[in-house]
Amino acid sequence: MDSDRGENGDSSHNHVSKKPKLSAFISEEEIRQEFSHHQRGIARINNGSFGSCPASIIAAQKKWQLRFLQQPDDFYFNHLRKGLLESRTVVKGLINADSVDEVSLIDNATTAAAIVLQQIGRAFAQGKFQKGDVVVMLHCAFQSVKKSIQAYVTGAGGSVIEVQLPFPLTSKEEIVSEFRKGLEKGKSDGRHVRLAIIDHITSMPCVVVPVEELVKICRQEGVDQVFVDAAHAIGSVPVDVKEIGADFYVSNLHKWFFCPPSVAFLYCRKSPLSSEVHHPVVSHEFGNGLAIESSWIGTRDYSSQLVVPSVLEFVSRFEGGIEGIMMRNHEIVVKMGEMLAKSWGTNLGAPPEMCASMIMVGLPSRLFISSEEDAMRLRSYLRQHHGIEVPLHYQAPSDVEGGPKDKDGLVTGYARISHQVYNSFDDYCKFRDAINQLVEQRRSCKMLFME
Repeated sequence: MDSDRGENGDSSHNHVSKKPKLSAFISEEEIRQEFSHHQRGIARINNGSFGSCPASIIAAQKKWQLRFLQQPDDFYFNHLRKGLLESRTVVKGLINADSVDEVSLIDNATTAAAIVLQQIGRAFAQGKFQKGDVVVMLHCAFQSVKKSIQAYVTGAGGSVIEVQLPFPLTSKEEIVSEFRKGLEKGKSDGRHVRLAIIDHITSMPCVVVPVEELVKICRQEGVDQVFVDAAHAIGSVPVDVKEIGADFYVSNLHKWFFCPPSVAFLYCRKSPLSSEVHHPVVSHEFGNGLAIESSWIGTRDYSSQLVVPSVLEFVSRFEGGIEGIMMRNHEIVVKMGEMLAKSWGTNLGAPPEMCASMIMVGLPSRLFISSEEDAMRLRSYLRQHHGIEVPLHYQAPSDVEGGPKDKDGLVTGYARISHQVYNSFDDYCKFRDAINQLVEQRRSCKMLFME
């Protein structure tokens, strides 16, 4: 008879197994235990905002924290740099970078935006770029990115063109067409497009952008640098930075890759400009390259950056590893989105192939969402009265066609639902039933959830 084998296929017992394991992969019960610290009674279909960290990774993080607190000097001189290099090496493999030197660990995508946009702002201030030269971006870029442009670029003489992201979407060609128009506008009057900022997965409304195609267009049109803001990407879609071809690519590791907050990687493709890219916090490592500058920005908690190898071990417990998780999350969130849209008689915000682990679902028009404030009030109502956490979006009707309709009128509200391994079918049913209840209340007595 075959001997019993451990999870990694190694012989770990001396006795002969009478009933070999059918599977070495993580069980449903083990998944529940890993996320048992989540508040009970909450339908948490909002993994996209803050991510989720399993208990075993929290324990690994605590070990790193204690190692520092027990002997800070030994930690700093003998463990920190080595541990960060191991984490960067894991990321290098995940994203197919050429060199670990191209991978820096930072706090989050907001820090990456500051890193990239500060060097653009310096180029304007130093006269390397002409006044009025352009940064092109999608209009739905994350607000902190817009603020970074305001802080570092426009004040130094740069201008900004925001490309309108069509929504709801029927195909990627709609994005490509609008992006080309934005580049053409940026190059008008003899100006140069110095930087294009492209979301890999937009946050709100949420769609997967054809990032490889847009980067190629940028190269064809002579754009100086391309920065891909992929805050939601790693652990949600496959990432190959060489195929994508951007100069800079950032993704948060705490959103879809199970790290504790906050940790992200910033990929900087090697180029003659690499020496001009610096961390916004200047430490004694300044001038040693961004990866080393980022490895020490003063005394702080680096534990979230040090657990990346442990996270790789965690995802390997799932069938197919992180690729299997991504595939299943996508399949389930599409099914749940279609179930909700069918129940409410509404629509999805984009085709399934333009969604990853999040999808936009139209809300019934009977809810009368007519502003972002209405959407926020409904979100708060769902949290407080139904224990549902889900981001909501107001989409103004199109001037030309109005937009999608249900049986009562125009669909102007959308929910961004997420699926992660801890979610259950009941989470989406709870959301469905709460919305159906609100719609019936609106029909019968005109009760306003925003009152």
